[in-house]
Amino acid sequence: MALNFSQKDDTIVALATPQGVGAIAVIRLSGKHAISLANQVFYGKDLEQQESHTIHFGTIRDEKRVIDEVLVSLFVAPKSFTKENVVEISTHGSSYIINQVIKLLVRKGARPALPGEFTQRAFLNGQFDLAQAEAVADLIHSDSEASHQAAMNQMRGGFSGEIAGLRNQLIHFASMIELELDFTEEDVEFASRDDLRVLVEKLLRVVEQLISSFDLGNVIKNGVPTVIAGKPNAGKSTLLNALLKEEKAIVSDIAGTTRDFIEDEINIGGVIFRFTDTAGIRETSDVLEAMGVSRTHEKMKAASLILYLFDLGDTDMVEISKDINKLENLGIPFLKVANKVDKSNPLFINELKKAYPDTIFISAGKKENLESLTSRILELVNLDKFRTGNTIVTNIRHYDSLTRTRQSLLDVLTGLDEEVTNDFLAMDIRRSLHFLGEITGEITTDDLLANIFSKFCIGK
Repeated sequence: MALNFSQKDDTIVALATPQGVGAIAVIRLSGKHAISLANQVFYGKDLEQQESHTIHFGTIRDEKRVIDEVLVSLFVAPKSFTKENVVEISTHGSSYIINQVIKLLVRKGARPALPGEFTQRAFLNGQFDLAQAEAVADLIHSDSEASHQAAMNQMRGGFSGEIAGLRNQLIHFASMIELELDFTEEDVEFASRDDLRVLVEKLLRVVEQLISSFDLGNVIKNGVPTVIAGKPNAGKSTLLNALLKEEKAIVSDIAGTTRDFIEDEINIGGVIFRFTDTAGIRETSDVLEAMGVSRTHEKMKAASLILYLFDLGDTDMVEISKDINKLENLGIPFLKVANKVDKSNPLFINELKKAYPDTIFISAGKKENLESLTSRILELVNLDKFRTGNTIVTNIRHYDSLTRTRQSLLDVLTGLDEEVTNDFLAMDIRRSLHFLGEITGEITTDDLLANIFSKFCIGK
């Protein structure tokens, strides 16, 4: 979706609110001629004579035909989201009205906006950097407190500031090394190799922290894939229903009722968990049930968290120990959840507590002690780091650039150890700067911008 230079001068138009019938709709124009173009179809005040950040009542007309009564908001360049002239027309939410107004504006000279083109223009006009632009899309799609907070922090420049700090420190040494290359015959040292080593080691620590934060950032942005696994009739579907607070899964005393998997999202403490209720794990001759069991194993391998649920009245320590060993071999975090505590033998409960003190005892059917379960689930996500305001990486593109930065910095250290010549040292430093610059958009290509902004909705 890369724009050519002729397109960048166009006035663009798009519906900025969701498609469908609603009380109001907002149609957005941006470009050098946005205000004069809107003025051609607006009957009320002369928009070209009004101040920025003002709202005006009038009608939109196609010649003498009144299409709608509207409110028009003006944002005069550079005091707008795109730093261009921007007009937002608030109409009634009829799809007919929306189409008529947009068609009229296109006839007058506007062009339908491409996906993400408003935000792309804001980036190209220096409103914010590329990481902040990407945060706009994350903010639009945030569906939990945690994802909203992460997007807001990035959009306000928290992550960009961290990256800019790293680049600025490296740029100084890069310029000193480059200067030395101009004075090779004089054997002059402008950049202390010891100071460069200290700086690179410091930068590596920061980069490593950012890279390690991606696991948490990915969880915050995309949710935690969580599988409820166990034997048939352990109460998996009952637990899912209890957590969802609705009857999503069919509950029956007949073993093997769940033959496929049922998925739904649950917001726990501001984090989205994507729960999967799976088929009970057991040996079976039923072809359909066996397929469900096979899918359960696949889902468990792809999960970030497993709730191992077992029926206290229908299992023993040998079977529990065997299942726990299998789960430990998977290498995926899991919680031991003992169900139907209200129907169990107290002696068996005490035995289980001694063997596995971290077991959570619940009654899914009676919705007892579910708060303890959700608290333990949140503990495994480890939001403390996020809530202290630390910068969290949520974007796979940023993660990739940071891992490349790390390797380039390691190459700088190797070069210092091996006392390589300045030209090789400068090359590794420049490569580090390049990858850091990719994150904020100081280094871009048309293909990169097209890939990023094509994922935005039209009108943003």
